[in-house]
Parts: sequence; structure tokens; C-alpha cells
Amino acid sequence: MSELRTRTRKETPKDEQSLNAGLLVRAGYVDKLSAGVYSYLPLGLRVLKNIETIIREEMNALGAHELLLPALHPKENWEKTGRWGTMDDLYKVTDTSGREFALGPTHEEIIVPLVQKFISSYKDLPTALYQIQDKFRMELRAKSGLLRGREFRMKDLYSFHTDDEKAFSLYYDRVKEAYKNIFRRAGIGEVTHLTFASGGSFSEYSHEFQTITDAGEDTIYLCDACGVAINDEIIATQTKCPGCGADKQSLRKVRSIEVGNIFPLKTKFSEAFGLSYKDRDGSDKLVRMGCYGIGLGRLMGTIVEIHADEKGLSWPSEVAPFSTHIVRIGDTLHVRQEADSLYTELSHRNEDVFYDDRDDVSAGAKFADSELIGVPRVVIVSEKNVAKGEYEVKERATGTVSFAKKEDLLRATG
Repeated sequence: MSELRTRTRKETPKDEQSLNAGLLVRAGYVDKLSAGVYSYLPLGLRVLKNIETIIREEMNALGAHELLLPALHPKENWEKTGRWGTMDDLYKVTDTSGREFALGPTHEEIIVPLVQKFISSYKDLPTALYQIQDKFRMELRAKSGLLRGREFRMKDLYSFHTDDEKAFSLYYDRVKEAYKNIFRRAGIGEVTHLTFASGGSFSEYSHEFQTITDAGEDTIYLCDACGVAINDEIIATQTKCPGCGADKQSLRKVRSIEVGNIFPLKTKFSEAFGLSYKDRDGSDKLVRMGCYGIGLGRLMGTIVEIHADEKGLSWPSEVAPFSTHIVRIGDTLHVRQEADSLYTELSHRNEDVFYDDRDDVSAGAKFADSELIGVPRVVIVSEKNVAKGEYEVKERATGTVSFAKKEDLLRATG
């Protein structure tokens, strides 16, 4: 920690209105450049990468292939879909030659003509491609920290299918389960619900994944009987729960954050670019599509909103920047050697360890920083504990304190 150039803060920045950004700035995870635009500092990047790993593993398990598409999009692609003139949060730039581009807020306009070069037959389908990349949207209400950004990191998956609606539905349901796995592993599965939303021109419904929290900007109606919810925008047209058929009056109104969404696109974008395939009978048919998005920064901010307490951050194990935070109290040679040795041995066992080795910071400040930073397990190395041949171990989420010998800690890490 003595080598980490970022610093914790005692006070929340005056220009931060949200809990998630306020704590992340205070704990040294992110830094605000402007409204809706944040730098991810070393601690914050470790969390973001862990979220990315969870998402990547679940996308790969679906059989999807990862790629990386350009963020700078030619105007012509967006004119083909009609969205150059209708998407009001599209950032537009012009180069010195007068050529116009968009900064990508989504990538249907890019991936469809790309896939067109490789799909020609029903034998090429289904296929699915995804990326994890920065997106740009001209957000006018960037007041919710990482929950509503102008530049943000996003996973977008696009699937391509024949016109077999049953086969598409089966894949769509597999993505639902993958999303549930992602949110469970990220530590918010118990409070995140599949939510029916308007399908617009694509279908009767699209689906969102909404996390219940008072910090949310959305309103959903939750069915406690089956765990399914309905978005506020379509509740007026419903008479019962679409999940289990429970009466509409039994649904509970709650605030929530949208952490993911999935859409059946049908053939809207295929038609715009002429993306078709040759079917078994020799006829040409348009490719059916689905798209599936998760904002990584939004998910990170949501985790903060759900798990933080009055002392600071408290990360679930799979997304935490480190699994163990060693806090050295005292700078006698004996204590220093014990703490250094524990750090080295845990690190050699591939344990992610954060070591507070600072000499010029009081014990109280170190304890406060460990609670603010929110690593799941804190191991305290002090003169008192070392004399007993043990360490004090504190679980950040529960506050539970226990004592363990070094061999016990090493054994627990394999």
C-alpha cells in the first residue's frame, strides 16, 4: 500500500450525489474527470477486470466468440438503419475533410455488415459474437455516478439465427440463465429480478434484469410469488404477472437499477443491411437476431449500492480487488518480519493480497481505510497477536472476528 500512489479521503467530494461514486472516489477506486466520465484507478480496475472475467466466462460457456469492434462508426452505416437522425443521445464528430462519424453507443450498425461477409447458408447459423468495449452516449442526466455514464464499458452480445422461432427462444432462454449466473457471482443475484419490458417494434416483450435498491432510478412491480417483475412503462397494459399468473394487485412496487437487458431484434437490422442466408429449400431468408447487454461500470456501481455500509465498501468475493488485506500494526522488527513473511507466503500461493505496510499512518487510520476499501478478509498482524503466535482475522461483510495461526491461513488457501 505504501507504493500505491492513490489516497483515500475522509470526506465525500461535494460534486458527487450518488453513494456509489462517492465511496469509490473516497476509497481510491475511481476519479471523476467530468459528469459521467471516470478514470478507473488501480483498485477500481482490478474490480472491473474481475467483473469482466465473470462475464467473459459466462459468455464463453454459451459458445459465443469474443471480438473487438471499432468505436468510431461511419455515418453511412447509421443512415442505413435510420438511427443517425433519430437517436438523440448519439455523439457525432466531423473530421477536417468534413466526413461525419458516430462514437458507438451500440454496435448493430457495425456487426451486421461484418457478419454479412461470413454468413451465406443455414449451415452457418446459429452463431453468436460478443465484445467488451467502451461506449459513448450523450447522457444529459449524468448524476448517478457509475450508474449513468457518458463513456462507459459494456458487454454486448449479438446472436444470429435462422427463422426457426423455437430455436431462437431456446437460445434466448439460455442467455437469461447466463445473466442470472453473472449477477449471482457478482453478489447481487438474490435482489436481481428478470423484468418484463416493452419490446417496442421488435416483439411483445423485451427483458431487463433489475436490482432492487432505493438508489434506483427505475420503478418495477415485483411478484413475490415467482420473483418476476414488470417494468413501470408496461404495467398499465398488464392484468396479471407474466411469470406465474398472479393477480396484478398483488405485485409490489419497488425502486430498482437496470443492470442488464436482452432484446429479440427479429429482422430489423438484417433487413437494413440485406443480411440473409440460403435455407435448406434454396430460398433466401433474412437472419433473425438477438442482442444482450450489460454495463460493467453500472454493475460495479450497483454492487456498491447493495453491499456498502456506513463504514465503506464491502466487496463480494468474486469481484473484490483482493481476497485478503493484511494490516500491519506497529513497526517493530518482529512485527514487520511477520507481516512481510505472511504477505510473501500468501502471494506465492496465488492469493490476491493487499498489504498495508505504511509506517507513517496510525492504527486507527489503517483500520478505517481497510473498512473503507472493503476487501472481504482483513488479517491484522500486531505485537500482541504475534506474541501469541496468531493473527486476528476479520470478515468485512459480517464483522466476525476470529484468530488463526499462519499455517491455518496458508492451509485455507491451498
